[in-house]
Amino acid sequence: MDLIEKSVQKGRSALSEYESKQVLAQYGIPCTREIMVQSLQDLEDAAEKIGFPLVLKGCGRHIAHKTEKGLIRVDIRNQKEAKAAFEGITAEMAGADGNVLMQEMIKGSRELVVGLTRDAQFGPCVMFGLGGIFTEVLEDITFRVAPLEKQDALEMMHEIRAHKMLNAIRGMKAADLEMLAEILIRVGQIGLENEAIKEIDINPVILSHGKPIAVDALVVLEEVRSE
Repeated sequence: MDLIEKSVQKGRSALSEYESKQVLAQYGIPCTREIMVQSLQDLEDAAEKIGFPLVLKGCGRHIAHKTEKGLIRVDIRNQKEAKAAFEGITAEMAGADGNVLMQEMIKGSRELVVGLTRDAQFGPCVMFGLGGIFTEVLEDITFRVAPLEKQDALEMMHEIRAHKMLNAIRGMKAADLEMLAEILIRVGQIGLENEAIKEIDINPVILSHGKPIAVDALVVLEEVRSE
């Protein structure tokens, strides 16, 4: 992919969230509708295109841990709130390399994580598990070596301890396992077809009315080794 190749040639170690989702979208992985904004005029136009409620985030290739840095504003309901959020995030970024990403707000109380890591022995390995802020604490995840067949993906979903959350519970629709399986398969495909990708972290994948949507993503690149 041109985006990945050019980023590697420039010596970049990671893609921004916006760029990472561009990679995912090219492989048919459902992502939030979003627009990068650089000015208040951009902000107003983008808000009209996407519609409220919205989420605004600081976005750049060097920006990580957005929540801890105060670079996320959620449930923005009108242009006045959007302007205040934009100005607040811009101030927090304090001249850092990046812009503000506006995206649709996805509602759903069940969060998953999907990822990929390139193992020295086994090559690209796909990860699936419980997502959100407790991913690292609970470590409820499972792995498979790519490429994945549909049966592999379905088995992964049943291996996590929290697998019952994928069922229809408390008025929430059951997770679309077919869509989830396809996401896992395609993440493995990305790893197999792009050797420059070291890691992929899609967290959270929110279940909205049972449908999985990638809300945040990070693609980490392999370092270029000089001869």
